[in-house]
Amino acid sequence: MSETASRLDTAIRVFQEHKGLLRTSAAIRAGVNPATLYALRDAGVVEQMARGLYRLRDAEMLSNPDLAIVGAKVPQAVICLISALDWHDLTTQIPHEIHIAMPKSARAPRLPWPPVHVYRFTEPAYSAGAETHEIDGVSLRIYSAEKTLADCFKFRNQVGLDVALEALKEYIRRRHTKVDDLFRYSQICRVRSVMRPYLEALL
Repeated sequence: MSETASRLDTAIRVFQEHKGLLRTSAAIRAGVNPATLYALRDAGVVEQMARGLYRLRDAEMLSNPDLAIVGAKVPQAVICLISALDWHDLTTQIPHEIHIAMPKSARAPRLPWPPVHVYRFTEPAYSAGAETHEIDGVSLRIYSAEKTLADCFKFRNQVGLDVALEALKEYIRRRHTKVDDLFRYSQICRVRSVMRPYLEALL
């Protein structure tokens, strides 16, 4: 095997070890030369998902490529509001963009795809209730169902009170209600007085 073929073969194995998805920086840290990465791209072995993010073409289909791209490219992002409701199967809304929470001081992400809607959160609302999930080999933070419900009431003017109420009713219908968490997050999000009447009526 020639030296070039050996480098290409090694790079493909690195992709396979990372479930077929790699950022350029991660590939370089794993020993893949940038020229080798671009050669794989030019040969059609890998495809560019976004700037600096590559996927092995013959890898398994991504279950949620949009969330995988956000997780890989915007590590500070936490999936929130409609997108988090969709993740928890608590809404009939079809998200046309990825809703993400970012710290007040963080630079807004520049992604050609997918479209994102950035919401600025202050502490402790930004960190509270953020859970880490692995999607297509990428770590991604998503707010818990209870924190997402509190956020939806906080941002009810943006997402719609009807959407927040629909989600709350569906959450309670499932009979796995964590009342203490709901009240704790409603306090953190400063919407306890807004949520309380609905909770008392539904519980």
